[in-house]
Amino acid sequence: MRTSVVAVVMVMCGVMVHADVKPQRDFSLQRFAGRWYRVGLAYDSPKFIPLRDKVKASMGLITPLPNGNVNLTMWDATPVGCLRQVYQYEKTNTPGQFSYFSTRHNMVKDITVVDTNYTDYALVLKHKVFNREYTQVLTSDCFNLCSFKAFALSQGFTAASILTPPPYENCMILE
Repeated sequence: MRTSVVAVVMVMCGVMVHADVKPQRDFSLQRFAGRWYRVGLAYDSPKFIPLRDKVKASMGLITPLPNGNVNLTMWDATPVGCLRQVYQYEKTNTPGQFSYFSTRHNMVKDITVVDTNYTDYALVLKHKVFNREYTQVLTSDCFNLCSFKAFALSQGFTAASILTPPPYENCMILE
């Protein structure tokens, strides 16, 4: 696992996101694997806006499986402590695109890795719910976050629906 590499993951979720968003060209799942921090997100639900102050940066671990699927283990800060959740993303015929069934929302969601340099940032689009930015460290430079915000705005998200949450240092991966 890459521990010295800095990376940002920004995620955007929304029902109104355009379907013409394409995954990164020549996406490599093996290069994408590892630890990522969610440092930015955009969500188009009006119910999200009052919760903005409660959201903290979270951490995830991407683990490729032999069949091409992906396990995503996320650690999120909650009022009762650190919550660990595991998701299995199923591969599609297009590299960089995955799907999974959300038991919380009772629907299939599509995941697209829109852009990444594999070391500093990743822009991930979760169709039908969230858009987020991920990084491999809890801090990100303005370029990555500004690019994320510009992309979110270009997809129809309002400025109020875009968030760069503060870190929550006490919710870490136990290695």
